[in-house]
Formats: sequence, C-alpha cells, structure tokens
Amino acid sequence: MGREGMGLYDRMNGIGAHEVIIETPDHALALANLPPKHLEDILWAYRDRMVDLKRDFRLRFILIFKNHGAAAGATLEHTHSQLIALPIVPTNVAAEIEGCRSHYLQKERCIYCDIIRQELSERTRIVADNPEFLVVTPFAPRFPFEMWILPKRHSAYFEESQKTQFELLARILSESLRRLDRALSEPAFNFILHTSPLHEKTGDFYHWHIEVIPKLTQVAGFEWGTGFYINPVTPEESAKFLRDVEI
Repeated sequence: MGREGMGLYDRMNGIGAHEVIIETPDHALALANLPPKHLEDILWAYRDRMVDLKRDFRLRFILIFKNHGAAAGATLEHTHSQLIALPIVPTNVAAEIEGCRSHYLQKERCIYCDIIRQELSERTRIVADNPEFLVVTPFAPRFPFEMWILPKRHSAYFEESQKTQFELLARILSESLRRLDRALSEPAFNFILHTSPLHEKTGDFYHWHIEVIPKLTQVAGFEWGTGFYINPVTPEESAKFLRDVEI
C-alpha cells in the first residue's frame, strides 16, 4: 500500500472506498419520515456493501455514518448516508475495542451485554425496547439526548445480522428518530454505526451498535483539552422526555 517512513512519521497511499447511500428518491423526505420497510432496505444496502468490500483484504475497517443537518456537517440537503472503507483501524475504534477486550479478560463477559442487563434491570435510561434491540441514553453521555441502539443478541459484526434483526432494527430506529424529531423539533444529528474491523476476531468481546448524537451543544476548548464533555441534561431526564413524547 506504499507505506513508507519519513523520519519520525509514516505516510501511505490513499487506498479505500467512499460511497454515498441515497436513502430515498424523494428530495423532501428525511430518514425519520421513511416507513420501517424502507429503512430496512437501507440497512440491507449497508450490509451488502460491507460484504462486498470485505473481499478486498487491503481494507481493514468500514465506517457507515449519517450527517443530518448543517450543524451535523451535512453539505447536501437530499437525505443520504455515507460509507468509508479504510486501510487502517482508526485510533478511536482501536481504543473502543481494546476497552472491550480488557473488560472481557477481567470478567469473561462482553461489556455491552453487561450494559444491556443493567439497563433492563434499572429501566431508567430506556427509550425504546423490542425483542431484538434496546435503545438507551447511556449512563455517562457526552451529549444531551445521545442514544445508543444495542442488539440484545451478542454479535461483533453488523453485516452478520439476520433478516428478523434487520426488520426489528428498522422499526426501532424509525421510532427513535421520530421521538427525537418530536421531542427536539427536528434537530441536526449524527448517526454512526460501530462495528468490528473487517478481519479481526473480536466475536467474544465486541458488540456492534449504533450511536445517534443530536447536535444541541458545541464541543469547545474544555472538551478538546481534556476529553471530558459537559452535558447539562442527565440521561434519566433525556430518556423520560423521549419516552413520553407522542409519536
């Protein structure tokens, strides 16, 4: 891949893929307005593109994300999401996986499975729930009304999900986005799929999930300087507000 050293630094050729998934032919519709079956088709498109790109062993990680609204970084109005395939595992992803591995080595359990068990027991941070998925406002959220969509069935790889899972994921994703729109007057948000690197064996300890982050506050000097985030709303308050909204 043309990797070479430049003194202290490394550089390499720009190998990868960048694809735009156009979510609907209707320019005026947003993701939250699409019926669940349409959302399911989008999830299948994500899965199919990941399976295809996985054949290229030069690629090590695939990120799927959505920027909705100018405040979230969207530069096109027509609703779409993006896929970027990289020849390296990003630092943030490697740190998340290493944290999961450390928890597993210490406790012999997946940390996300532990989170699911605790949230189902306490039920104070649950936004929505169905037989396959749980939506929560995490215990220590970085941002107000941040939501995680977690598969109840342990799996490290999004692309290995089954048909029933995609059906129920589409329904709960639709519900979650509609709750967000009604509660917060259609905010800008980022949607990020967290899944395992393509060719790493993380099945025992990693757990794929989706993070939805409304853009209600700004990251400024304190956050950049410390890695700590100031969130003025507790996750329990956020979850209750989202649960109570009529959709």
